[in-house]
Formats: sequence, structure tokens, C-alpha cells
Amino acid sequence: MSKKPSDASALLRGRSDRLRHVGVAAATGLAAASAALGAGELAAAFTGPDTAPVIAVGSAAVDLSPTPLKEYAVRTFGGYDKTVLLGGIHLTAALLAAGAGWLSARRPRTGAGIFAAFGVLGAWAALSRPGARAADVVPALVAGVVGAATVLALSRMTGSAALPVNTVRTIGHPTAESADQEWRTGSEGTTRRAVLAVTGGTIAVGAVAVTGGRILTDRLFDVGAVRASVRIPPAVEPLPPLPPPVRPKVAGLSPFVTSNTDFYRVDTALTLPRIDPRRWALRVRGMVDHPLVLTFDDLLHEPLEEMDHTLSCVSNEVGGPYVGTTRWLGASLPALLRRAGVHRGADQLVGRSQDGMTIGTPLEPVLDGRRALLAVAMNGEALPVAHGFPCRSVVPGFYGYASATKWLVDLDVTTFAAFDPYWVRRGWDRTGAVRTASRIDVPAPFARVPAGDVTVAGTAWATHRGIAAVEVRIDGGTWQQALLAADAGPDLWRQWTHTWPGAAPGTHRIEVRATDATGAVQTGDRAAPYPSGATGWHSSVVTVT
Repeated sequence: MSKKPSDASALLRGRSDRLRHVGVAAATGLAAASAALGAGELAAAFTGPDTAPVIAVGSAAVDLSPTPLKEYAVRTFGGYDKTVLLGGIHLTAALLAAGAGWLSARRPRTGAGIFAAFGVLGAWAALSRPGARAADVVPALVAGVVGAATVLALSRMTGSAALPVNTVRTIGHPTAESADQEWRTGSEGTTRRAVLAVTGGTIAVGAVAVTGGRILTDRLFDVGAVRASVRIPPAVEPLPPLPPPVRPKVAGLSPFVTSNTDFYRVDTALTLPRIDPRRWALRVRGMVDHPLVLTFDDLLHEPLEEMDHTLSCVSNEVGGPYVGTTRWLGASLPALLRRAGVHRGADQLVGRSQDGMTIGTPLEPVLDGRRALLAVAMNGEALPVAHGFPCRSVVPGFYGYASATKWLVDLDVTTFAAFDPYWVRRGWDRTGAVRTASRIDVPAPFARVPAGDVTVAGTAWATHRGIAAVEVRIDGGTWQQALLAADAGPDLWRQWTHTWPGAAPGTHRIEVRATDATGAVQTGDRAAPYPSGATGWHSSVVTVT
């Protein structure tokens, strides 16, 4: 028996109503999530920015992520890896919240339980961080309670109208009219407009609370004014300015000194540690005769030294951007360790950050006569917060993961046998010595250049060994010596130029390799950054027109 047109129309209306009701139920979950996040952000204003639920969960996710996934994130998203992670967490939370709202329409306690579970998960994530305090769980628990209470209240308001039941009362006779009536009035006479208004209002209030909580957190924990008021004493023996010949006059070549705003940042901190230097202290402990505690004023009263140094990240791909040169200013790290009296048998120096990160540096090179610093300034100003304010370590010859502890609060003299720092536990090389590397900056990859003589230029580094030679070849031909710029020292990169004579039209491949000051030639064997730094010759393909 065929359905009457009126029956088909009623069936379509019933389906439309059902979808609408599901959408409204999901919206109640999103509204509850908005309220929960807002409450969590407001609570975090009093316990610290790193205790906000999303940040706590994200930080735990970073710690639990396998090394290949972290490397993929850095390789794919670069400096936006943290933004992508937080965006993914927000999206996942939104989807789960919508599902919880849908469940709440039929089983309010189940939906509330999901939000409560979110709160417990956030509390666990907060407690899993190094140096966690009991108070750190408060924002997540507050968020869980507010989310559960909100979804219960909204689901009761929508009542049976949120997910219509018995939209088909008898076989072949949809009762969309009755379902629509249920939606219009709800189980307790609530109007559709009231439900939508309360749901939308809750979302808006939650969004305002999130924004307000973050603004309040920024104000309560802001160290910008304190940082701006810090007066860094000059070096006891200031270094002269770098001579102009260290950088060839080639358009497009990287600046020899990297500005603070352009200096790369690769770390695991989802929110920057904001440390008031007036309450900061550095402990020197472990296998030493005389454990030390230094305040920031104590550090500034040390004889300060300047050091020009090229710092690079082990995550750098061949030819990658995670390298920069700056003039650091700080107290002598070797002098401080000698004052503490290092025990015989100690072979590792572990730096601990305010956020719990641990960085292990081989101890012998720190004490071998090289200049290593507890840096308080870079390029003539107090360390930016993103680069470690108020203090960080800098040890030439090593990648950042094995030498450069930002937001430093603790130095532990120990052994490699006794302790594995953060990155070593994840399989990275224990020593972290910088590999010889070279990069083509000019011409840019896939550039179109006119036929004739073409200028090729770039940068090479082998920190604490120095660069003795750079060679360039075209299309796999004979290696040709490049012209090196002035040498500013073994701890800095060295720039170079090469004239490619008579470049003919067509597509060509340019390659570069460097030789360090020990005579070792950069290997052409290609290797990924993990576990001890990328190797291989950088190349660039260009079109000559």
C-alpha cells in the first residue's frame, strides 16, 4: 500500500524535527563545555597559566607523544606546532561535548558523568607535570563540576523535547505535529525560544569567561613591566662590534646576527613560564662540595661576560631554519661550578627549567676552557620571555636540547649513569654535539635567475670547531671552492659566496658542503634529525632563464 502524500510530508517533517532536536541537544553540550572552559580559565588566573585545563591536558599530551610524532609536528608545522596542538584539543573537546549533550537528552546523568570525567582527566594531567602542586588540580575540577552542572540544567530545561520520542505513533502515521508541539513546549512547558536563548547565552557567557580569565591571568602573571625595569650591567670586558666583512653584501643572505624577534624557538612549553626575577633563585647542587643558591641580584653582581655564539636545534632538517646567532651576556658557568667544587667522577650537568624540562650537558666540555654562560641578556637587552627570562644556560658546541636550558632554576651536577634527562629518555643522543652543516640562502629554492654569472651564497657552521672551507657544485659536477667571509670565531657560523659563471638556461641543481677546522668534510649521507642531528648536503633547484 503506497503512502499518501500527506503521510510522506509528515514523515519528512518528523525527520527534520528529529535532526533539529539532535542539533539542539549537541548545542547544550557545547554550551556546557563553554561554561566549563570559562570556569577553568577563571580559576587558573589564581593558580597559574599552566594549570588551565586545556594547557594541562596539552602539556601531558606533549609528554606522552612518541618522539616520531613530535618530530613530525616540528617538521610539518614549524613554530605553529603548539597552535595546531591546542586547536586539535579544542576541536576534540567540542566533538566530545556535543556527544555528551546528545547523551544528556536521554540520560542526563551520563552526560554529566562525561564532563566530570573530563575534569578528572584534567586534574590528572595537571598533577602529572614536574613540580606540580595540589592547587594545580583546582581549575580542571572546577571545569568538570561546572560542565556537569550546566549540561544537567540544560538537559532538564529541554526535557523530552530535546530528542522526541514516539514521533511515529502508529504504523504509517507520523505524528510530526505532536513531536513539534513537544519541542515547542518541552516537558515542563519551556518554550523553544527560551531553550535556544539559554543555550546561546551560556555559550556567550562561557566565551566571555574564557577571554576574561586569560586577560586576568596575563595581568596577574605578567612580567613584562618587571623585565623592562631590569637594568643589566655591562660586561667586564665588552666585546668589540662584529666587523662588517663577516657578512657579504648579497641580497637575500641571512643577517649575520639574528634579531631577538627572529630567533627560532623550539620547546615543549604550551604557555611561556612567567618568572618574576625578584622571586627567582638558582640552585647549584648534586656532586659538589658547596651547594649554592643565587638570586637574580646575585647573578647580576657576578662579573658578566659577552659571548657571540651560533645556537642550533637538533630538529633542524638539512638546510633548515632552526639556527641563529646572537651576542649573549651572562655570568661564567665554569666559574660558578668551580666555586661549588665539582666532585671527581661527575660527568653530567643537568639544568632544570621552571616548567620541569631537564637538559643534560656533558660536564667535561663545560669545564674545558670554552666560554659558557648563565645568560641574562641577548643582543643587548634582557632575555625575552620566550627565550628564557630571567636566566638560561648557553654552552657552545652542543645543540640546544643538550646545552640550553631556558627558564633555568636548578643545576644538578651528576652522572649520565644516574640520570637520563628529558630528551635522552626519548631516545636522543646523549652528547648532543653539533654536526657540521651548510645551507644555500641565495638563490632561493625554485628561484628563476637570468643566464650568465649567478651569485650563490649561504651560511655554514660547526660550532666550537669552526669552518675552514665551503665548496659548491652545479648539477653533480666538480666541487668548487667558495669564497669565505671573515671568520668571527669557531663558535659562530661563517658566511660564504660563490660565482657560478656562465649559467645556461634550464633547470639546475646547486649543492653545498663544508669542511670544519679539524679537516673533517661534511658527509653527504642523508640522515634525519633523530637521534643525533640531520646530515647530508643541502641542495637547491633553480631555473636559469
